[in-house]
Amino acid sequence: MSFEVALILIALVAAVSGVARRLHVPPPFLLVLVGLAAGFIPGTPQIQLDPQIVLVLFLPPLLYAAALSTAFADFRDNLRPIGLLSVGLVLVTTAVVGLVARLVVPDLPLAAAIALGAIVAPPDAIAATAIARKLALPRRVLTILEGESLLNDATALVAYRIAVTAAVAGTASWGEALGDFVVAAAGGAAVGLLLGWALAALRRRLDDPLLENALSLLTPFAAYLPAEAIHASGVLSVVVAGLYLGRRAPVLLSSNTRLQGQALWSMVTFLLEGLVFALIGLQLPGILRGLAGRSVVELIVAAVAVTAAVIITRFLWVFPATYLPRWLSRRLRTKDPGPSWQGPMLISWAGMRGVVSLAAAFALPENMPGRDLILFVTFCVIIATLLLQGLTLPWVVHRLGLDDAGAAERTDRELAVADHHIARVALSELERIAEDRSVPQRIIEELRGHLEERVRHAHAVLGGCPGEDEYHDYVRGDDQEAISDAVSTTHLRQRLLDAERSELLRLYGERDIDDETLRRMQQQLDVEEIGLEAT
Repeated sequence: MSFEVALILIALVAAVSGVARRLHVPPPFLLVLVGLAAGFIPGTPQIQLDPQIVLVLFLPPLLYAAALSTAFADFRDNLRPIGLLSVGLVLVTTAVVGLVARLVVPDLPLAAAIALGAIVAPPDAIAATAIARKLALPRRVLTILEGESLLNDATALVAYRIAVTAAVAGTASWGEALGDFVVAAAGGAAVGLLLGWALAALRRRLDDPLLENALSLLTPFAAYLPAEAIHASGVLSVVVAGLYLGRRAPVLLSSNTRLQGQALWSMVTFLLEGLVFALIGLQLPGILRGLAGRSVVELIVAAVAVTAAVIITRFLWVFPATYLPRWLSRRLRTKDPGPSWQGPMLISWAGMRGVVSLAAAFALPENMPGRDLILFVTFCVIIATLLLQGLTLPWVVHRLGLDDAGAAERTDRELAVADHHIARVALSELERIAEDRSVPQRIIEELRGHLEERVRHAHAVLGGCPGEDEYHDYVRGDDQEAISDAVSTTHLRQRLLDAERSELLRLYGERDIDDETLRRMQQQLDVEEIGLEAT
């Protein structure tokens, strides 16, 4: 792909995304459709998807960005259902699709059929986050879908690697394959954790937002490439590093670095996601050229059978995985009662496949038996799930009664509770500062007015701040540092911001607020601090 073509693609992504938002259509769907149409226009450059570009250049930063923004506490609390989907369901789908493909295409070797199963087994991380976050889904459902999308590629790509080796070599040792799977997963997690720890220690010593965010851009590749070099899971390494650094970000990064990083990763995600979906649509003409030797009926039967197997297997797995563990364990049943059927139904339907599957298919060796057929079937599964499941997902959410219309109002209330509390803590700190007679009274009054206005605003949002008496206006002993000779509003406000941040982190550590409230409150304080630095 030439530089000029890349620029045209970026312009296309921006234009189509803008049109999609005006039409209130998720941009991924319109980008895929435009790519499909453009691929058949005479004179359109033939752009064959380079699997190395997707698996090395696109996938690591997109997974890393998703991991950074994942609510770690919610992710940890839902690790059991996430694991059942990202490991159990992927392996079961790999096996089921392999058997179905072998039945409908008898000349396809079993190992090649299993490779096809591994290719189409994982719902796509990019599609899941790009679509699910646009909907007002219940928080737990969104957490499970995002967590599954972060981890399932690791399972699928390891299974894919094993199946391809068996198909090309003609032999397979399933005991050895299981050992390889465990080693790859453990190795990837270890590399990611080690890198995350090392980078956290390094960034703690840096105080340059540009340098820190340049390092952040390199982090996903620094996690992916070494893990792959030792035949571990690069995907799992990236996810673990992202989760670790995202968890440490509230205390690790300065306000400048956080705000700059949020803008940077938003732009990177927008461009890479758009390019990914446009490239999917552009692949069909090239795929069709490789199918000259197969009948139309055979192709349609294979595509329909595998797509049906992918969708039905997810339903058959999700419901037992949701309710069977609770039926078997009274402790789990008591701690986490079974959800209503609507939640598992929505999770079952939200199984869109995407570019990782297509890249894995293109990465198959040229001498792989049935390579062209696998490419075609993979493309059909991606298009069918993206357009069938993805486009109908908002309707399904509404029909199931899961469109969380009060989510925005609840978030505003949670933010108001947090702001009300930390502003009162700052007022308490201000009263202590006021005891220092060297601080002009007019400065004290100006800051007091600002904080009291925040308290009144939060009080109005909450309609009386129910439960506010459980909070105490005090500053903990370890926060009672000697106040330096503060002679300006800027210096004093910085001191109060430090007190507010400390209290905010305490609330988060005690689970009084969630990750989203912490992130948005920190952003509010960061913006105020940037304003202070500019004065």
